[in-house]
Amino acid sequence: MTPREAVVVPEQRDALTELVAANVGAGKRWSTRAFAEIAVDPDTGWAPSKSLVAKIAAGQSYDITPQLVSALAEGLGLPREVVAAAAHFQVIGYTESELAGEAPATVLHKIGERPASASKSRSVAEGWAAEE
Repeated sequence: MTPREAVVVPEQRDALTELVAANVGAGKRWSTRAFAEIAVDPDTGWAPSKSLVAKIAAGQSYDITPQLVSALAEGLGLPREVVAAAAHFQVIGYTESELAGEAPATVLHKIGERPASASKSRSVAEGWAAEE
């Protein structure tokens, strides 16, 4: 097979939306208002509006920017690379070989998925499962 013939379809999902929706909204860890107050990009001071946070949690369309990723990471109390990996899942997706990184494995764990393949991701997720 030539490189042109070897088409790899990346796994894609709304992981960033799922991270926010799991923690923000009625009956969750934070209300949209409370989350909007703590989700502040530490480098620029930018923060999403309450209405943007509500759109994200509801799974509506929104633009993903570096400032949004940083602000959501701060609000969720997660490393920026993990939230950036969630954004990568949502916008671009990951090929199976790319899922071997720790950040994608962390995203999958946070949104309740267990990787079916990619040995490093699987071993990281299994280690977390053993700790629970």
